[in-house]
Amino acid sequence: MTTIAHPPSVKVIGANGQISLGKQYAGRQVLVEEQEPGVWLIRTATVIPDNERWLHLPKAATDLENALSWARTHAPTDTPIDTLLEKLNGQD
Repeated sequence: MTTIAHPPSVKVIGANGQISLGKQYAGRQVLVEEQEPGVWLIRTATVIPDNERWLHLPKAATDLENALSWARTHAPTDTPIDTLLEKLNGQD
């Protein structure tokens, strides 16, 4: 990971308690840690909602890769949905 050091810049905290970090960070999520009174560490972050966390587990990646591999070797068909459901339910 490449680190690019920039000289410190002076920012003014507005009356509403906000500072601007620049347009390049607009819309990004950040972690703000108050390390001690008056000292903050601000880091960009990607936040994953709890109900989507499972998508980032190794098993989900393996299952997805298996599904994609299967899809590459099995051409899609125009099977009517009723026929497909019967086959899946073992009523074939």
